[in-house]
Amino acid sequence: MASSSSLCCRFLCQPNTNSSSSNLSPSFTPKPPSASLSFSRCSTRALPSSNSATSLIVDEPDPVFSSVKSFAPATVANLGPGFDFLGCAVDGVGDFVTLRVDSDVRPGHVSISDISGSPGASKLTKNPLFNCAGIAAIAVMKMLRVRSVGLSLSLDKGLPLGSGLGSSAASAAAAAVAVNELFGAPLSVSDLVLAGLESESKVSGYHADNVAPAIMGGFVLIRSYDPLELIQLKFPGNAELFFVLVNPEFEAPTKKMRAALPPEITMSHHIWNSSQAGALVASVLQGDLRGLGKALSSDKIVEPRRAPLIPGMESVKAAALEAGAFGCTISGAGPTAVAVTDNEEKGREIGERMVEVFMKAGDLKAVAMVKRLDRVGARLVHSTP
Repeated sequence: MASSSSLCCRFLCQPNTNSSSSNLSPSFTPKPPSASLSFSRCSTRALPSSNSATSLIVDEPDPVFSSVKSFAPATVANLGPGFDFLGCAVDGVGDFVTLRVDSDVRPGHVSISDISGSPGASKLTKNPLFNCAGIAAIAVMKMLRVRSVGLSLSLDKGLPLGSGLGSSAASAAAAAVAVNELFGAPLSVSDLVLAGLESESKVSGYHADNVAPAIMGGFVLIRSYDPLELIQLKFPGNAELFFVLVNPEFEAPTKKMRAALPPEITMSHHIWNSSQAGALVASVLQGDLRGLGKALSSDKIVEPRRAPLIPGMESVKAAALEAGAFGCTISGAGPTAVAVTDNEEKGREIGERMVEVFMKAGDLKAVAMVKRLDRVGARLVHSTP
């Protein structure tokens, strides 16, 4: 079976360039509305097609706030057997964007005034044409036909770069929501997903398994990319789910991690991974954490190629399972390892063991955190009239 055509390089942002302000460049038009969003009964909310909201905006809206602050969560992509088509949002860690109307910025333009936060954030370009947050902001401004005011954007990176936790998607999601909220939130969630996907396509490849859950929250299945069809999977509200996220001090460039993937796979591996992805979806809908963990741990296509490239990863996975985790795999392209459990204190114990084994087997320092599922997605956290 031929590999997906989406096996492209993922990287967070392009190298620095001089300009820090940009207008709504025609080259950054979102993908055509063939990318309509369709939802099944598994969805927790029905979203209109991408045409509906933007087609109603004939006149440029006025800002309803002078400034806003938004947040978008970290995400875990792939979830084992769901390479490029499954992902979920993680609560309590992510990126913040502060956006304000700025008379010093040319009307119809956006300027990135500041980037702060996690180590390496200062390396990111302030040119909005090559920055994850800037591209998403431009895409939303185009959808809204903003031409009369200029905007200034500040990005606070709560996520480490290249960690496998959807850092670029969090920046894009937070920026898209911030622009939309500043103008009264006229766009649908589907429009925001398309704006975020516009950013991802420019800086890390046309894949929605991070940006869709970052915007929508919860678990998301990408049913199709052409046209784009998403299914939000409802995890039962009474079920406890904790993610143990262990991030080692190691760079796992997505280009290198994608280059390691096989160009072709056997029919037996195709059947196996398809069945495990189906089992994972069923487990999510049923709130079956043991089934979810078993499926999460069962990838035979991507993880076997990537794990050997992250020192100690295979031993870390084994240690997580021995410590009581229901399942463990690589988050996104890595190097973060993610395990699942139903108890926060147990999650801390699992995390401590995983950190120990990263040092023992891989000679890598690592940090662990235990987080719940984020069921909300990107949201407004503050506004100033």
